[in-house]
Amino acid sequence: MPQTSSDSSSRRRRRRVAFTLLVLTLLGGGAGLYAAWRVLWQPNVTASAFGPAYLYIRTGASYQAVLDSLARHELLIEPATFRWLAARRDYPAHVQPGRYLLSPELGNAALLEKLQQGPQDTVPFELNAFKYKPQLVRQVSRQLEADSGALRQLLNDNRFLLQRYQLDTTTVLTLFLPGPYRLFWNTSARQFLDSAAAVHGRFWNAQRRQRADSLGLSPVQVHVLASIVQRETAKPEDKPIIAGVYLNRLRSRMRLQADPTLLWAIGNFGVKRVLNRDKLVDSPYNTYRHAGLPPGPITSANRQSLNAVLKPAAHRFFFFCARPDLSGYSDFAESYAAHRRNARRYQHALDSLKIRR
Repeated sequence: MPQTSSDSSSRRRRRRVAFTLLVLTLLGGGAGLYAAWRVLWQPNVTASAFGPAYLYIRTGASYQAVLDSLARHELLIEPATFRWLAARRDYPAHVQPGRYLLSPELGNAALLEKLQQGPQDTVPFELNAFKYKPQLVRQVSRQLEADSGALRQLLNDNRFLLQRYQLDTTTVLTLFLPGPYRLFWNTSARQFLDSAAAVHGRFWNAQRRQRADSLGLSPVQVHVLASIVQRETAKPEDKPIIAGVYLNRLRSRMRLQADPTLLWAIGNFGVKRVLNRDKLVDSPYNTYRHAGLPPGPITSANRQSLNAVLKPAAHRFFFFCARPDLSGYSDFAESYAAHRRNARRYQHALDSLKIRR
């Protein structure tokens, strides 16, 4: 049968409809793919000119607290897409505490995976030398999430310290070695103490323990003596010599008569000139009145000071005094008469500078 014009027109119409449907399908699929890319993979972290951005999530924080922090610091480009995906990934029920590095290339999917799995970046924690427990607590609470109240309580819990570290509330300060640590930001008070104990244990290897034993000292006593040496001088060359002076005194049953222990007892390390009235302070740290080492360290001794005690200089000096040039070095003497001459020169130097205290 011959083909009519109406049949041809109908076929063309059907072809146009089919083509239109194909185009609409392709366009719809493209829009869907774009929408998926935008929600899942499009970078959604705000780039900063001030370096890497970090999100801090406290232990026990709610999902709303996370959103508030993200908004307050303007860390997301499109918060709505993050919230949409977070709800579907069940993130509100699985908030993990920690410190998270937010790189600008992160999309919502990668960001949520990081926040849900909790792979944190460690904090470069620097422990500086400290003299009293409150100074340690302030350092930790400024750099880590660890609760300051919990840390204070543990540092003063004699039963806990004895059971866990074989130390008491006085000697616990020997647990801490100043220097760099790498810790998770949400480290708890107990975890911080355990980390310090691990560093302490690595320092006190078998060789150092044998060396301390050969000197007739326990590791705690090495820390105590090293803390005095550290307060006496910052000069590496003088530290082994000063350590030798104090060891000579201990062996001879002389009192240490260490000025820094007096300053610890009176709570004033800014004193340049120790007076006779300072030597009357009623404290077990007054080594002018009490023989032997004080009951605990007067500062957290660093590795250099500890090694100076473990490897002291061999000599016959029993006395030392700061040099009158105020260089920080010391003059050493075997006899008390020679020491008195050195001390008078130093006192004249302080007088000339009108330093009375």
